[in-house]
Amino acid sequence: MNVFTEFLQQWHVLGLAIGLCTLVVIGLFHPICIKCEYYFGTRCWWWFLLLGMAMCGAAVVIEDVFLSTLSGVIGFSSFWTIMEIFEQRERVRKGWFPMNPRRKDDYR
Repeated sequence: MNVFTEFLQQWHVLGLAIGLCTLVVIGLFHPICIKCEYYFGTRCWWWFLLLGMAMCGAAVVIEDVFLSTLSGVIGFSSFWTIMEIFEQRERVRKGWFPMNPRRKDDYR
């Protein structure tokens, strides 16, 4: 087991650390989704599929509880981002977010 995870378990804050990391991951994926849709459109969804599959695979093989959980959170956040990429396109169509003027074909 990782020394960091042992420390967190010893002080009974492993759950809090996992919760904080989950909040940070979700907070990071939101602007990443917006920027990816702006610059690449919906055609970048498969990047998140590959990242999600890789991180879920890593979560299965990593023995450390903290790192395995963090990998799972990143993996499933990536899967969620696939849906958000397509919803972001709809938000752009409605005018809620700016449209990339160089990419008009994706907003028909």
